Order: sequence, then C-alpha cells, then structure tokens
Amino acid sequence: MDQVYQLITLLSVLLYWVIIIGITARVVIRRRSIGVSFAWIMVIYVIPVVGIIAYLLFGEQNIGRTRALRAKEMYQPYADWFSHLFTLRQYQPSMLSEYAQTVGKLCENHLGIPALADNELTLKSSPHDILNSIIKDIDGASENVYLEFYIWHPGGIADEVALALIRAAERGVEVRLLLDAAGSFQFFRSQWPEKLKSAGIELARALKVSPFRVLFRRMDLRMHRKIVIIDNETAYTGSMNLVDPSCFKTNSGVGEWIDVVVRIQGSSVPLLNAIQSWDWEVETNHRQLPMPPICKPHSIDEKLDLVQVIPSGPGMPEEIIHEVLLQSLYQAKHKIVITTPYFVPSENLQVALIAAAHRGVCVNIIIPNKNDSLMVEWASRSFFSELLEAGVKIHRFEGGLLHTKSVVIDEAFSLIGTVNLDMRSLWLNFELTLAVDDPSFTQKLTKLQQDYMANAWVIDVNKWRKRPVYKRVTEQFFYLFSPLL
Repeated sequence: MDQVYQLITLLSVLLYWVIIIGITARVVIRRRSIGVSFAWIMVIYVIPVVGIIAYLLFGEQNIGRTRALRAKEMYQPYADWFSHLFTLRQYQPSMLSEYAQTVGKLCENHLGIPALADNELTLKSSPHDILNSIIKDIDGASENVYLEFYIWHPGGIADEVALALIRAAERGVEVRLLLDAAGSFQFFRSQWPEKLKSAGIELARALKVSPFRVLFRRMDLRMHRKIVIIDNETAYTGSMNLVDPSCFKTNSGVGEWIDVVVRIQGSSVPLLNAIQSWDWEVETNHRQLPMPPICKPHSIDEKLDLVQVIPSGPGMPEEIIHEVLLQSLYQAKHKIVITTPYFVPSENLQVALIAAAHRGVCVNIIIPNKNDSLMVEWASRSFFSELLEAGVKIHRFEGGLLHTKSVVIDEAFSLIGTVNLDMRSLWLNFELTLAVDDPSFTQKLTKLQQDYMANAWVIDVNKWRKRPVYKRVTEQFFYLFSPLL
C-alpha cells in the first residue's frame, strides 16, 4: 500500500510540473511585454497551485466564446459603418494640427476610424453641473436615450437621473441602459432596476459575474466606458461614473471623487452612439446602428473642433490606446501634463516620460494624495524614483480622489476620457478616449489642470531619497506585480 501511495504522490508531482511547464510555455508563446510575462511566471512558481489557478482565471484576455463569436460576426457591418465616415465633409485630415495628424493616421490605419470636424465641446468639472446637465438633456429628449456606465451608485442626484429616465420612457422615448455587472453591483441590488424596467426601460448587465462563468471567460474584464447618447445629437463621456460624489464611497478616507465630463454636439455623437451600439449588441445580440453624421453646409467662419474617437479593449486592435499615448508623449516639445488616479505605467510609457524630461520637456504628473487601492498606491510609488531623478514633477492632489483622466501636450492637443495610466486600462478594460484637436477646449482643460496643481504638493526628490527602508522594500515588492494591476 505504501508503494501505491508513493506512486500516486510521484505521479501527482509529475503532473503538477507538467502543468507548470505547459503554462510557462503558454506565457512565453503569448509574447506579451517581458514585465507581464515575468510577473505571471513569478506568480506561477512562487505561489503553488494558487498561481496556476490565478493564471487560468485571469492570465489571458478571454472574453468568452459566445461574446467572441458575436463580435466577429459584428465586425464587418460596423467596419462598413465606420468606413462611410471617410466620405463625409467632416473628414478633413489636412486641417489637423501637427500633433493630431500622426494620431489621426494611426487611428485610421489601425482602428479604421477617422477624426471628424464640426463638434462643439463643453468641459464640465462640477458633479452637480454634470448630473443636472444630463438630466436637462434627458428631459428634452424626443426619440431615444442610451446610457453606458461602469458604476451607477444609487443616492443623491444619481437618483434624479433615474427619475428623468423614467419620465422619458413614460412619454414614449426609447431608453436603454448598459451597466457593468461588477462595477454597478450596488445598483443591481437596489430598488432601481425593477422601477426602470416597470417604466419600459431596457436594462442589460455587461460582463456578468458568476462562479459558472469562471470556466469560460476571464472574470476581471470590465466595461469601463462612460457614455450618454441623447437623440443621436448630444453625447457625454469622460471620467465620471453615474454617481453623486457626496454619496459615493464616503467611508473610504480619500475624500470626494473629482471628475470631468465632456458634453459633445456634432459629428462625433453618432460615432459614440455606434460604439455604444456595439457594446449593447455584444451583450444582447440586438443590433441598432445609428444614423451617420449629417453633412451640413460648411461656413467659412465655422470652427472645425476636430475630434478623434478612440475605443479600446478586447475585440479592438491591440495596443491602440497605448500607441496613441506613446505617440503623443514623443511629440511633446515643451510641456506634458497628465492627470490619473491610478499610475502604474508600462515600461514603454515610463521610458517615454523620462525621455521627454531628458530632452527638456516640462513633465507634470498629477495623482491623488490618497488612493482607494493600497496595492496600486505602493506599485505607483515604485516608479517615482526614476521619474524624479529625470526631472519629472509629481504632484499629489489633496482635494479628494482625483479621478480625472487627461493628457495635455504643449497646451495645444489633449486626450481625455476613461483611460487610467495602468495595465488594466491599457490592455484589459473596455475604454474610450477622445483626442481633441481644438485649442479653445485644450486651454480650458489646461486651466483645470493648473487648478489641480494649485491644490497639490510636489514630491521633493531629495526628501524622496531619504524615505525609510521599509517603504522601499514594500514598493519593490508591489512593483513585481505592477504588470498585473
């Protein structure tokens, strides 16, 4: 009997190492960045069994067989819709600035979506202004209202938005709501889903979470986009979830969340509508492509306000938002200002920031002084030394959890949307970014960034060098996991 037990033990150990070798080979074959590959190999070898399970659950960008097949079938109709945009008068690549031309060409070739003119952009940074503006536009809707959010948290003015949706549905407006299943967990446990459905509102959960689905899809993929579409004429997008900051995570110890949203009217609204329609169809298998932008006669005095809409995430071209960020940073001549709540950059982004500082560009990174994620906070700190030594200025914002995601290059070109500077936003989540080639809008965003810096303190490189040893060790420990955060 002892020999049988010994044989079973030997076979079990052999099987375990065969699995380890197989997964290691899989990690290498996938040819992701060296940092990501190394981090996964470390987890697999250092944490027995648990590391293997973690990789099988979270190691690859698996969106599920049904969703993948549906997205594949959808590709051509949406590609045809996007290709029509190149025939419109609003497609004017020759009018793009030096900064926007390279980003526009990258998105045309890699994404199949052009930059479009004839947009009117309004930057909104007050949560009351944002939510009340959305409510006002919903109350004025006559045909349809489509919303898509990562988080809808009940309470405060967010409930007033729900009531506005019910009023719209009661007067015959088509209302459609897509929410991330995990991010909006509290919403789905509240009274609101039944109230909305009773009013005739269509409600769908994106990327449902359940133990059964673990076997078929990576569970930490998230629908991180924030989109509001009203009558295919007005749109909202930006960093803010559908929450009232005075009622959201009030016990987290980080203060109220600070966000921005862009209200858009013009040719980019149908494009944002098409992206929302894509997400809706992937989840519901129901197609409703919007009408394309209208070609109105162009006035010689009319502002172009060129906007490049950039969706990213599973099913989209890999690395698209990463490439746009890198291209933008390497074009900078004078100044870079970045705001992000979660700063865990890729190796290439870190090199681009350091290279910019070395060539004399004034590089400013604004992050919250207090973060709601302990792991991200320590991983983020692990990147500070190299950046500070290169001359990058790191500002710690003290007015709450700065959740705004923005990049301004030379106070002339801007990126704004839902993308954090971390691995999750760059490679995992479904995200949305606007590349704005509009000096007036970018100046307003620059002014807002300056207000953030006025309410922040700058890390002193000399004091940073003297931080305690235990902090250095903790930073390096979490640095090893930074490619996975």
